[in-house]
Amino acid sequence: MDSIVEYVQAELTAGADPDKAPKMAAYMKTDMPFYGVQAAGCREIVRDLKKQFAPQSPDQYRHMVETLWDLPHREEKYVAISFARSHQQFITLEQIDLYRRLIVEGAWWDFVDTVASGLVGRVLLNNREALRPTLDGWIDGDDMWLRRTAIISQLDHKDQTDVNMLFDYCLRRAHEKEFFIRKAIGWALRQYARTDPETVTAFLLEHRDELSGLSFREAAKHLDL
Repeated sequence: MDSIVEYVQAELTAGADPDKAPKMAAYMKTDMPFYGVQAAGCREIVRDLKKQFAPQSPDQYRHMVETLWDLPHREEKYVAISFARSHQQFITLEQIDLYRRLIVEGAWWDFVDTVASGLVGRVLLNNREALRPTLDGWIDGDDMWLRRTAIISQLDHKDQTDVNMLFDYCLRRAHEKEFFIRKAIGWALRQYARTDPETVTAFLLEHRDELSGLSFREAAKHLDL
């Protein structure tokens, strides 16, 4: 794994902008160090990684992702998540504990939302019955970021969305005062409204008194309500 680490760190160092680094950290409200590399630069590194360091097995995939994730800079962790997403053949139910680790340790929206939609969401799409008990545990669990993940895990599912699951999860957490949960409920409903606005409209009208104002406004942003 030394070679992949050396490559990523060398590329990030070459693209670093020391003037941007503290501003990026301030925006993310974190003490974690930044190189000062923008998203486009990270994407370019991941494209090269996919060509030069393609994992040959699920175990190697996991080890590569964890090796990159364990590096100290935030962009290195962005690369880890993007690298994980870039190898769809290895995004399987067997990796869900890896993705859970990224969520729990990441514990901020820039990490969690990408893992939720791009990794957990893909596993859910292909393994609904098998993964549902895990997400049922997350939605009622103590970790707020796992609860958020359960709510937004179907963002990219469109007409394959499990609507009953989506509405159930939104109502289970509708009482929460946590901003990131209220925002997630609105986001998830707004996204599905692009596919089925009538069903979301009916849900919002029926449960208007249960949903927070933030959740309702976010969900109804593009609806005639």
